Amino acid sequence: MSSTAALIVAAGRGERAGSGAPKQFREVAGRPLLRWSVDLLLRHKAIDTVQVVISPDQRAAYQAATRDLSLPPPIFGGAERRNSVRNGLEALSRQSPTYVLIHDAARPLATPALVDRVIGALRAGAEAAVPMIEVADTLKRRTGGGHWQTLPRDSLRRAQTPQGFLFDKILAGHQTHPNADVTDDMAIAELAGMRIAAVDGEESNLKVTKPEDFVIAERLLATGGSETRTGMGFDAHRFVAGDHVWLCGVKIAHAQSLEGHSDADAGLHALTDAILGALGAGDIGQHFPPTDERWRGARSSSFLAHAASLVRDARATIVHCDITLICEAPKIGPHRDAMRKRIAEILGLDMGRVSVKATTTEGMGFVGREEGLAAQAVATIRFA
Repeated sequence: MSSTAALIVAAGRGERAGSGAPKQFREVAGRPLLRWSVDLLLRHKAIDTVQVVISPDQRAAYQAATRDLSLPPPIFGGAERRNSVRNGLEALSRQSPTYVLIHDAARPLATPALVDRVIGALRAGAEAAVPMIEVADTLKRRTGGGHWQTLPRDSLRRAQTPQGFLFDKILAGHQTHPNADVTDDMAIAELAGMRIAAVDGEESNLKVTKPEDFVIAERLLATGGSETRTGMGFDAHRFVAGDHVWLCGVKIAHAQSLEGHSDADAGLHALTDAILGALGAGDIGQHFPPTDERWRGARSSSFLAHAASLVRDARATIVHCDITLICEAPKIGPHRDAMRKRIAEILGLDMGRVSVKATTTEGMGFVGREEGLAAQAVATIRFA
């Protein structure tokens, strides 16, 4: 039976993308750039395994970008792209796939339909299949001395990734031409004399290269065919005798505690309900019934982590969450950043996407009488 592997090349430095972390690990529309490519190929039903190639000093960034995903350990790349691809192919050779798709981590906007076209061409008999786009702009070549030459564009195409190949042939091509000065794997296929089929590329399949490309990719990923939902949550707990409270995952010394079946963390309960609401997945009581002794004294962080796992299962991304704590005491300000950090850790978000605020009821109601406290939350989720 034929099998298909995908190889994502993510070992580069991305120097043209400007200062900061390598571009493949920078966040775009709520996810690291690499994560978009990994998710596309890992979810595709025709792909059996996904292998990523990184630089040895990028292990921590890679682990953060691919947390909670079932992937084999990354392969370490070489000094040039061709070296990285060869290392990845040689690692995949232990699985003997029939086909391999080689994709740039810096192309987060490739679609399942594009992957279908590449794999379809291979299954139809092509030895290589490459997405291509016609050249629309007039092309000029500098000839020196302030002179230029116009090039005919009728036979010219722009090549994209993912590029697909018969696995054994492209591996042999890389091993036979280890020092070829090439910028993509189609060039290796050309040197190896492989039959190459062109499939329709996609204008939106942008390769993020320069700083301004991040702005374009952010806009396209935020709006291109996605659905955004917002959920709301509310929770309240009464004060009882005690010496601390749990709020937004942080233990705070206080003259009283909060009453509840679990740790009574109203902030995390409200946020969990907000996420479940955006998913249309019921409420916290359905998932963790207060009548179930398993959850007596449980940390509410486990409830929030469960909600986050449901988001991942739905192929969605938490874009932002906002929690308002309503209480006269304890004071929230000194603990605000610790709360944001803890929530970000549980959800796997950048801390900048988590907001925690506090307010009072000006002495009115049960909160004003310091009989208890309440929390409300809003969560925004994007579905790919």
